[in-house]
Amino acid sequence: MRNVVIGFLGTQLDAGKKRRWKPTVSLLTHPGFDVDRIELLYDHNFSRLAHRVADELREASPDTEVLLQRLDLDDPWDFEEVYGKLFDFARSYGFDEDRERYHVHLTTGTHVAQICWFLLTESRHVPAKLLQSGPPRGLEQGSKLDIINLDLSRYNALQQRFDQLSREYSDQLKGGIETRNPAYNALIDRIELVASKSDAPILLLGETGTGKTDLAARIHNLKLDRRRVKGRMVHVNCATLNGPDAMAMLFGQRRSHTGLAGSERSGLLREADGGTLFLDEIDALGMNEQAVLLHAIETGRFYPVGSDYEVSSRFHVIAGAGVDLRTRAAEGRFRPDLLARLTMWCFTLPPLRARPEDVEPNLMFELARAERELGVQTGFNSDARDHYLRFARDPATAWPGNFRDFSGSVRRLCTLAPRGRITRAMVDQEIAALQADWAQASRDDDTRLLSDLLGAAAQDIDPFDQVQLAQVVRVCAASSSLSAAGRTLFSVSRTRRTSTNDGDRLRKYLAKFGLDWEQVSAL
Repeated sequence: MRNVVIGFLGTQLDAGKKRRWKPTVSLLTHPGFDVDRIELLYDHNFSRLAHRVADELREASPDTEVLLQRLDLDDPWDFEEVYGKLFDFARSYGFDEDRERYHVHLTTGTHVAQICWFLLTESRHVPAKLLQSGPPRGLEQGSKLDIINLDLSRYNALQQRFDQLSREYSDQLKGGIETRNPAYNALIDRIELVASKSDAPILLLGETGTGKTDLAARIHNLKLDRRRVKGRMVHVNCATLNGPDAMAMLFGQRRSHTGLAGSERSGLLREADGGTLFLDEIDALGMNEQAVLLHAIETGRFYPVGSDYEVSSRFHVIAGAGVDLRTRAAEGRFRPDLLARLTMWCFTLPPLRARPEDVEPNLMFELARAERELGVQTGFNSDARDHYLRFARDPATAWPGNFRDFSGSVRRLCTLAPRGRITRAMVDQEIAALQADWAQASRDDDTRLLSDLLGAAAQDIDPFDQVQLAQVVRVCAASSSLSAAGRTLFSVSRTRRTSTNDGDRLRKYLAKFGLDWEQVSAL
């Protein structure tokens, strides 16, 4: 395969004005690097020098074909002009990679030309390797020649550094916890790629306590490390933005709106300028606020309350929700256009019960954190540790508060441990307390729901039926129609029936308790 070298005429170096070493001519003197053709780009103002250098090249290597390519530049330091003309040169060249191996000589030409060569080769508009030549270091040494291949995968040391850095970023997103769940680790790796490369909004979904807030803070820190943001993270709990002050808190307020001194507000969106805006529980945001927020995310501009002029604020958006926003949008309680803007990158964090492999690493993390905060090293007796881990990993252990429940449980054990040892009896007490709390909370939710629907008649329903009826009511409240609710509730048994009328079946079930579709769907 023929070796071809393309490069600029060195108007100073190739003329020999600074030293005797001439970089273009020296390319033909390196043993082991044969040049079959060299193409020299030159400006018409240096035509005489170009032809003189061409003669020197032919004298140095008679077998090398030397071609002069005229490329006139009004300003060789103008990036737009140099890149444009080199791009046109590359498009019209007619590279034949099956027969020729191409190299671009970087040593000659302005720094702007060197940058343009790099960009064109990195993008494969010029399918070449880069050549960097240098003068001899001593009287007995030849000139230096380095071949640079932009395929970084060929450089093992560099690739290992990139892989290590990627692992460090993933560890950062995991809070330093050595998680073992494959699905969760794959999710974190994907988030790391998105956070490092994209400035589009990120939506984090998941049950309460799955770590959305902590993950949002770690994403922000990762973006700081990657210099994609430079400001702080502003955490907004949208559930607290109620009433007439919600717009002012988010978007700011001018004194002219109330006429009262001290009523001005900069607004949370202005405070997030240059940083990250974390909208926690975004499903609780009012429809008016959603509309203004959508415009602010898309344009970076919005009107403070009472202002006739827009202000600007650029920020990265991370949103969190514990409910299905698509269902909310279908019910008319969330704007579909805002949802579409937020769901370009949507990640659902799995609950603790779906990550049994990660219980033990999180236990070690909580013990280490408790030691730092309490100032006492605490550990489990072996039988206590085994018993607690079996309980924590058991599929029957609901962990309704997920890692919030888990962290609180470990913290209580560490705080109450005598002489820093957690015993089996302590673990038994903690498990009993957790189960009692969860059972009471579940009963309270069901009782409250049915009492709102049936009043005093809810007390006449057996506890067994209360659990089932409460679940049916919740599904109905979240469904768009009686038939849709029936399909959800009877999704398994309906496959074994010759005739399926899910709506009628559900209507009859509700009637047993004196309820109808209008009542349950209005919740």
